[in-house]
Amino acid sequence: MKPFSSRDPIPIGIVTVLTIALALVAAVNSDDLPIIGGGTTYSAEFSEAAGIAPDDEVRIAGIKVGAVSDIDLDRDKVVVRFKVKDAWVGDRTRAEIKIKTLLGQKYLALEPDGSAVLDPAVRIPRERTAAPYDVLEAFRGLAETVDEVDTAQLAESFKVISRTFADTPDEVRGALNGLQSLSRTISSRDQELATLLDNTKQISKTLADRDAEVARLLSDGNLLLAELNNRKQAISALLTGTRDLSRELQGLVADNNTQLGPVLASLDQLTAMLQRNQDSLAEGIRKFAPFARQFNNALGTGRWFDAYVCGLLPPALGPLNQPGCLGDPS
Repeated sequence: MKPFSSRDPIPIGIVTVLTIALALVAAVNSDDLPIIGGGTTYSAEFSEAAGIAPDDEVRIAGIKVGAVSDIDLDRDKVVVRFKVKDAWVGDRTRAEIKIKTLLGQKYLALEPDGSAVLDPAVRIPRERTAAPYDVLEAFRGLAETVDEVDTAQLAESFKVISRTFADTPDEVRGALNGLQSLSRTISSRDQELATLLDNTKQISKTLADRDAEVARLLSDGNLLLAELNNRKQAISALLTGTRDLSRELQGLVADNNTQLGPVLASLDQLTAMLQRNQDSLAEGIRKFAPFARQFNNALGTGRWFDAYVCGLLPPALGPLNQPGCLGDPS
């Protein structure tokens, strides 16, 4: 086999460039590849999007089997494309957008049905799909609608209706007077109601944006409570044992108080005596230092020791010890 160094570099370069290009294309479209991809892509038609978004879960019988790919508008229908992996989807499968959390997060629920596998090119029709009622969207729409209402004109309309029915029976006139009072109250509190609804819209939007964090917080709280519940018996046994130990220690101290009292009193006297003799002990240690130094010097010659005796003979005994221990004064 010829080595690469002796081959024509042009074909080698072309093959290398094509290989790199194919690898890049495969990496970009890895989700659509068989075996290692994200699964089979299906689509379903809905009357409205109902707040579902790309990357939301796709579930069958509560088990996650894929995710939503994208959402498009096809004339009067909303087309939701999603991927399903390792799950059977029949040609009579139903699809429904359901609410995952109280804060408005959605997921796509599938009910597989049919006698054959669903063709990925065939959409699930609107007859077999359903969308939920979105409470958050309703609040937002209510806020926007109220902002557009002319409360002054509404109040004037109720006044006109009240004057028109002024000659009607008392029951009808009383109801209309109540409507007039209600309209006057709404008109006088227009700014407060608008602020309240605007704050409600902002709160709902903030909660929806932080849905993942709140859901994670609630999930972690559930895990903590579950763990505490599992350890309830152990914690109860620990607290009971601690209480019993405290009771036993109190009984031990009470039973040995007679013996421990004199011992503690004697220990207190000993420490008081040591405190009183602390100065004497310190002085003895200080004066012992010169003796220890001289003794070490005398024994520093090995097996022998040097000694100097002074004062054995008094200086008055002639020439043997005239200068005494102080040495020669001259």
